[in-house]
Amino acid sequence: MQLVVARIGRAHGIKGEVTVEVRTDEPELRLAPGAVLATDPASTGPLTIATGRVHSGRLLLRFEGVADRTGAEALRNTLLIAEVDPEELPEEEDEYYDHQLMDLDVVTTDGVEVGRITEISHLPSQDLFIVERADGSEVMIPFVQEIVVEIDLEEQRAVVDPPPGLIDDRAEIASTRDAEGDKADADDTTGADGGDKAAADDAEAAGGDGGDD
Repeated sequence: MQLVVARIGRAHGIKGEVTVEVRTDEPELRLAPGAVLATDPASTGPLTIATGRVHSGRLLLRFEGVADRTGAEALRNTLLIAEVDPEELPEEEDEYYDHQLMDLDVVTTDGVEVGRITEISHLPSQDLFIVERADGSEVMIPFVQEIVVEIDLEEQRAVVDPPPGLIDDRAEIASTRDAEGDKADADDTTGADGGDKAAADDAEAAGGDGGDD
């Protein structure tokens, strides 16, 4: 099975190094020196990693046969693809490969369907599930234990306990608008009551004047 493990970014320096956007939880395995990776577009590869190092929190790679900035810049936006045994599992019990998580149904702890995982985004700070809703819109859910409380591969679903506003932001906006509308209606009602009271006061005053006559 082929999996995208990184995307090549801009050139770094003048000796052929490139920054990479890591898309695997195991860069030390998939992006180690000596690894041979297929590419997208295919005409760019295969590429063999010559060296790798971390600089300012970013992984830098240099490939065999790429020795200057011009060659490195020509690789920009190329996807790096590793061949992975589909039966292979991560070493840690609570870790998953991207292909295991793709297309899982996402539901909340109280059974509300959210959507389907269509992409895993690997950011420096955390991983994100890109979830497509039934209406075609997307929501991003951080893949952290506090929010993603269960991954059930047998049932092909991810159970989430999202904080307010993470996936129901549009509902919250609607409810806020409703609340504002209710407040406005309440203000109108109060105004109307005030008008009735004023009318009653006027009537009482008129009645009193009639009594004096």
